[in-house]
Amino acid sequence: MSRYVLRVASLATALGLWQLLTSLKVDLWLRFSQFPTVADIARAFADRVSGDDYWTDLTDSLTRILTGFALAAVLGVATGVLVARSRLAEDLLGPVLEVLRPIPAIALVPVAILLFPSDEQGIVFITCTAAFFPVLVSTRHSVRALTPVWEEAVRTMGGGRWRILGSVVLPGALPGIFGGLSVGIGVSWICVISAEMISGQYGVGYRTWQDYTIVNYPGVFVGMVTIGVLGWITSTTVELLGRWLTRWLPRTSYVPGGRPRPEVYSVAGDPVAGQADGESQQQPDAQQQDRGDTGQEARDEYFV
Repeated sequence: MSRYVLRVASLATALGLWQLLTSLKVDLWLRFSQFPTVADIARAFADRVSGDDYWTDLTDSLTRILTGFALAAVLGVATGVLVARSRLAEDLLGPVLEVLRPIPAIALVPVAILLFPSDEQGIVFITCTAAFFPVLVSTRHSVRALTPVWEEAVRTMGGGRWRILGSVVLPGALPGIFGGLSVGIGVSWICVISAEMISGQYGVGYRTWQDYTIVNYPGVFVGMVTIGVLGWITSTTVELLGRWLTRWLPRTSYVPGGRPRPEVYSVAGDPVAGQADGESQQQPDAQQQDRGDTGQEARDEYFV
């Protein structure tokens, strides 16, 4: 509970500092006199929420981001697994993907305008492209990092290619895949807002740009806050989904305000239960010698 209180206090302190600097119109090097105050943004936010345009923009942006991200997740995972598992696919698709990957997704706006019959489809395409490459790269590296022992064990028990894919490859690569998905959802928000500013008719990015053109700076900050909250909600949802799907993984326990508990081992090498923090187990010199002899005998027996 103290951690949540600390987080709320941190946010409240930042907002309070913002209100103080803008209300006093402090101009040292940064020109805070040009910024709207927190109270002005709150009033503009209340006015915007009471209208229908705000919720229409919200629905349009969420529809675009979810559609593009879902397509990117499916295509990115499938392509990443294919490239990582097949040399032929890597030779055919690898060069094309590596040439396209450095191109910013927002630079594809002219391509989307020429390629797709409607702006809506072009924005979804840009959003999908932005999230596709982080998911692809993360999936490819995760699949290649899997230990071959797991695959050999499945083959030994008579499992085929699809059995290996469903029981070894995808479960083993899930942590890395969700790492790519977390990055991809953030990049998708950046690109969808930029695409809405350039070629959109509705959406949070479009409305934010319109407020800027009419010098409505509180409205601009309302759009920025909305984008930040939506991005935080979607990225948190992806992270929680990843934790739920990988709940079988061992996780490190976190002790607030404490150091990791040291493990104390017995002569046989097993952890000793019931040791308190900071306690150490003193062993006689004879026991230390026995432990060294036991380890030496085990190594000698292994080599024999």
